[in-house]
Amino acid sequence: MYYLNKVMSSLFVDTSMPDDEQSSFRSIRSIPEFWKFMEGPLLEGLYWDSWYNNQELYNLKNSSRIYYENVLLGVPRVRQLRVRNNTCKVYSAFRSLMSDCYDKYTAGNEDMSDFGLKSDTEWKYSPAPANAPWHWGFVGVYRDGGYIFTLSKSKDVTKTKFADLRLNSWITRGTRVVFIDFSLYNANVNLFCIIRLVAEFPATGGLLTSWQFYSVKLLRYVTHYDYFIASCEIIFCIFLFVFITQELRKLSEFKAAYFKSIWNWLELLLLALCFLAVSFYAYCNMQNFLLLGHLLENTEKYPDFYFLAYWHIYYNNIIAITIFFAWIKIFKFISFNETMSQLSSTLSRCMKDIVGFAIMFFIIFSAYAQLGFLVFGSQVDDFSTFQNSIFAQFRIVLGDFNFAGIQQANWILGPIYFITFIFFVFFVLLNMFLAIINDTYSEVKADYSIGRRPDFELGKVIKKSCLNVLEKLRLKKAEDTEDKKMRNNCPSDIHRKTAGDLAQQARKEGFNENEIQGAEHMKAWKERLEKKYYSTEIQDDYQPVTQQEFRE
Repeated sequence: MYYLNKVMSSLFVDTSMPDDEQSSFRSIRSIPEFWKFMEGPLLEGLYWDSWYNNQELYNLKNSSRIYYENVLLGVPRVRQLRVRNNTCKVYSAFRSLMSDCYDKYTAGNEDMSDFGLKSDTEWKYSPAPANAPWHWGFVGVYRDGGYIFTLSKSKDVTKTKFADLRLNSWITRGTRVVFIDFSLYNANVNLFCIIRLVAEFPATGGLLTSWQFYSVKLLRYVTHYDYFIASCEIIFCIFLFVFITQELRKLSEFKAAYFKSIWNWLELLLLALCFLAVSFYAYCNMQNFLLLGHLLENTEKYPDFYFLAYWHIYYNNIIAITIFFAWIKIFKFISFNETMSQLSSTLSRCMKDIVGFAIMFFIIFSAYAQLGFLVFGSQVDDFSTFQNSIFAQFRIVLGDFNFAGIQQANWILGPIYFITFIFFVFFVLLNMFLAIINDTYSEVKADYSIGRRPDFELGKVIKKSCLNVLEKLRLKKAEDTEDKKMRNNCPSDIHRKTAGDLAQQARKEGFNENEIQGAEHMKAWKERLEKKYYSTEIQDDYQPVTQQEFRE
């Protein structure tokens, strides 16, 4: 997917103009340059000799191989959205100087009336479909529809069309955005590449370009490996059903106590994300089944694959988030390890301190972000919005900053802002954060050094479970009761014996009464100390030590 997007980007975004090697779609900043791109790199890219028309394209859903590189599906589409005149208010002193006023694009300001020659579809407004997604641009959010025309399969006809639109001023002061949409199919890798080139005309003047390359696999099951993936997806759905049933049983058993564990909350989040992913998967495949054949029927029209690509991208995002939390869940299973237990104990103990520190940090961080936005926002791109200002400050902390731009924007406040931000945030606050972590980790290490460790480890649990499974399957002979008692005999079992039994056993082994009484006294003191300090119920709490206990 990456390399297909890279090839398409180099062809349509980075190809230079015929008479200017330094300019491309990426660097367009005016309407004449835009038309130069339309009649130059775009025209040459769409009608390049290695593209093949899809008149001979047979049913893609039943084919596993097409013997040419990239197929241009249907014909490309160009559309624009406009705003009405007099949609903004002009100050009274300037009304005699300005007869026209075009505000920024909003759904309320959109122009839906015919303009220009008023003859073909490119001069008449076409409403947007009900389920069409909106496009989020640099300076606005744009709906579908608008003033639309489709290109011809003939290069000469398309070139004449572009020249006619340029000469008749298809792009005017009311134009706010132009979209160029087309789709390709590469049979070698079984990928559809949906391409959208966007040129925004903000109310300030000028032109901003952006682009989207969506490489998606709409034909999911073609090769043997694809069918293996399908079997894995079926197993995934079965596991999802089993885990949902298991969590519902736990919820009915523990009631409100179920929600006290953070791992249970993570389990519920994972199940919700998995269910959402399965729903997206079913919806995307249903839309593919309903729309794919219809989109490929007429090769003279524009096939709107953008709708399918849009939902596949959202499906991929849901999968990514689900896998992220699934990896986080691994901590639940490796927390039996001593190192992992130390990590979790450190984070749980210092959580209150970190929350308090985070409040103080973001107060100072937000103050500097607001200062940078107001002082440098009109001059420096990194501070042009409050959101950009926040990201720019994170980059300063990581050592990536534009000090020359800040200083040029304000030669007094710029250096003051930079020096004080580095001092308070980098040298003071970040070191305070590290000090909190280090101090808590030292305390946890000290606790572990005196025997405060996890009750059991993952290796022992796995070994015990495997032995139980082998015994149930009769692959291993079950141990006798006496052997189990002897093997499982541990200090906790000895503690459960009565004092009389221990004393009687000590007398048989030759200990005198003084030694037995001393041992009983030591045992009672040790049990009291363990109960207070090393109990599993209070493992994450602190217990104060008195001076008398310390001397003992």
